[in-house]
Amino acid sequence: MRSLWLLLGLALLALSQVQASEEDSLGDLDDLDLTDMDENDEEFLRLLEDKAKAKDVQRENEIASQLAEVQHNLLNPVVEVDLCETIPCGAGRICQIHDEKPECVCIPECPDEIDTRRHVCTNTNETWPSDCSVYQQRCWCDSRDERCANLDNAHMHIDYYGACHEPRTCDGEDLKDFPRRMRDWLFNVMRDLAERDELTEHYMQMQLEAETNHSRRWSNAAVWKWCDLDGDTDRSVSRHELFPIRAPLVSLEHCIAPFLESCDSNNDHRITLVEWGACLELDADDLIEQCDDVKRAKPHMLG
Repeated sequence: MRSLWLLLGLALLALSQVQASEEDSLGDLDDLDLTDMDENDEEFLRLLEDKAKAKDVQRENEIASQLAEVQHNLLNPVVEVDLCETIPCGAGRICQIHDEKPECVCIPECPDEIDTRRHVCTNTNETWPSDCSVYQQRCWCDSRDERCANLDNAHMHIDYYGACHEPRTCDGEDLKDFPRRMRDWLFNVMRDLAERDELTEHYMQMQLEAETNHSRRWSNAAVWKWCDLDGDTDRSVSRHELFPIRAPLVSLEHCIAPFLESCDSNNDHRITLVEWGACLELDADDLIEQCDDVKRAKPHMLG
């Protein structure tokens, strides 16, 4: 390969030298004054022919130079890198380039939503025009922007789509029984996904174990769902990451909201696997061990 490049380099060098020599010759021919010469004179005809050949050579050299430039561009392509492609900004933020450096900034503008079906209800039971407006407001408050309406909105999250309605009260007995119903629901969802072949191979093995080993029935389903919710793989589930499980159930299960709120035992707006297990009344040690198995099998999931 190196010898090939050497030969190519020598060929290009020789071509450039020949081109320079021919250009000098062409310059000499261009300086000749043929007006005083006899058109039938052999010397006149020879010079005229030489001048035409020189122009042909010049054109061939221009084409060769263009081809060499094309070949160089093919072998040495200029790749434009989008710096923002490597910057995950999260909900409510977009990447912009400032001083040739990428940075995440709050969404400058949300589209006007006329369709009321795009409205969303937050955990404060307040209706917002769209999910974009919620994320934008949360970003403003998190960055202490003057457009923040209330600093508490930095922890605001969407409960469900649609305008807010009067929430039903989850009494003591319903809330007390909810962990059991939640465990059953998680297991049934995992089973349905397995039957539709929509689980990874590792989770298929976990589901099969849950079917054949009753002691793993609920814990395996709980680990699967917690790892599935942990989208940024930081080994904790944020309020925002709870949205996929909260939004579809809140209108059907009036206890889902207070149940998930109770899972955040230290009120840091994140739910660890230990807190998740305690909320579902499962053995925390068993869950941690299982999640370590998931980590080893799919290292990109748990970080």
